[in-house]
Amino acid sequence: MLYYFFKYLKSDLDIPGTGVFQYISFRAALAIITSLIISLLLGKSIIHLLRRKQVGETVRNLGLTGQQEKQGTPTMGGLIILAAILIPTLLFARLGNVYVIIMIVTTVWLGIIGFIDDYIKVFKKDKSGLAGRFKILGQVGLGLIIGLTLYFNPYVVVKERSANVQIMVQRQTSNVIEDIRQHENVLYSPKEIRSTATTIPFIKNHEFDYSRLIAWTGKDYKKWAWLIFVPVVILIITAVSNGANITDGIDGLATGTSAIVGTTLGILAYVSGNTVFANYLNIMYIPNSGELVVFIAAFVGACVGFLWYNAYPAQVFMGDTGSLALGGIIATFAIAIRKELLIPVLCGIFLVENLSVVIQVSYFKYTRKKYGEGRRIFKMSPLHHHYQKLGYHESKIVSRFWIVGIMLAVFTLVTLKLR
Repeated sequence: MLYYFFKYLKSDLDIPGTGVFQYISFRAALAIITSLIISLLLGKSIIHLLRRKQVGETVRNLGLTGQQEKQGTPTMGGLIILAAILIPTLLFARLGNVYVIIMIVTTVWLGIIGFIDDYIKVFKKDKSGLAGRFKILGQVGLGLIIGLTLYFNPYVVVKERSANVQIMVQRQTSNVIEDIRQHENVLYSPKEIRSTATTIPFIKNHEFDYSRLIAWTGKDYKKWAWLIFVPVVILIITAVSNGANITDGIDGLATGTSAIVGTTLGILAYVSGNTVFANYLNIMYIPNSGELVVFIAAFVGACVGFLWYNAYPAQVFMGDTGSLALGGIIATFAIAIRKELLIPVLCGIFLVENLSVVIQVSYFKYTRKKYGEGRRIFKMSPLHHHYQKLGYHESKIVSRFWIVGIMLAVFTLVTLKLR
């Protein structure tokens, strides 16, 4: 909202200094500061409110050290995260931008699903919460909306490199960026096209078009690319959302990991929405996607601010209200900037946590059927509980998972040039 207000002050009243709001970097900085302040100030009030309402976590006895001490800790703290994301976004982002709209929809949609799940657990005293099929149905519904919007919306476009321009940027001099900037107007074709292309790591040409998967159907195969693209979007959103949900098992793990992932996605969004950096890195240029930097700045600020209360020993848990939304936001954001195929690397923590559960359950069922007695690969799943069973303190587990997450984030950025 403030973006449009200051735009009016600049264009109509020509008030000096108001033009600074046109810069994405400035608004992103304001967004992250505001989200930090909101999460810190609002967090304290919400925690007191949750304590008064006796909205406490019911902890199952899994035989883990320090587990019972968590009994009664306020949950549904994801409300703090949601507020700290949405308020700065509404204040500082361009609300007419289609990418910002789908991120707001994702945040609210999954936040509501998670809230319903937590509400059933806390107030209805039903430990199972919202039935799994309804969670999946909600995630699939969101994936359908996001997939169709990204495919059919006329403002979701990319620009291809101009075929008749060859700029030599191989020489490593201080003038490289300036050389590119001088040709900025002719780097890309003026024609904006709708495409199902995405960035693929480790490959020389660096792009993969989902429509190629149905090229065998005939000349008009690109018309039916949405039949491949939409299911892929649904799968990614569902998988990453559930991955974040599973990772949220010990104090600060999901929150810190999400902040690391969000920071990396912010960098990727900025370079993808900037002609100079997109050309220099030889990656896809996506017009208007730079506005997502404002949203992801609020996201990172919300995660870091929530850590103030969620770090060990946690004063509040985010619950499904926060964890489902965090994973869904990461997935949708990555898809919007055409970097979803980097998720297995960037979100490696979520991936291994998810896989540990799948492997454990599958192996247990297999051995029970074959030997009459179920056997386990891990002492307990998800993976962080396995390390707890081995005797590691949860703060050490979280710190080491964060370090791994940072390494994966750096490697993800390196893939932009590693091909």
